[in-house]
Amino acid sequence: MEKAYRVKKNTEIEKIIQKKDSVGDGFFVVYKNQNLATGHFRFAVSVSKKFGIAVERNHIKRQVREIVASYPFQNRFDFLIVVKPAAKKLDFQEIKTDLNKLFARAKLTEVEK
Repeated sequence: MEKAYRVKKNTEIEKIIQKKDSVGDGFFVVYKNQNLATGHFRFAVSVSKKFGIAVERNHIKRQVREIVASYPFQNRFDFLIVVKPAAKKLDFQEIKTDLNKLFARAKLTEVEK
């Protein structure tokens, strides 16, 4: 996925969190914020050091980015995915299923016409 689709600046991430528009479960939290300035969606992934060593944190981030790349999102949102330590016990398919449910609850998906 291109870097244009990533939220990198701390100030932008803080804006997403301060909006307090979120959905979550025991494994992930998805914060979203409307952004009409860009012509596409943007996202960030946050994994705490409580999750594990750097190899484990990077592995889960790669998995989440792969899921996001294959999902049809609305173009007017920035969102942040926070990975909780409990997600360590999930395999890729369970992560994908859980995130798909959260994306649907957050209404981030493209609307079929």
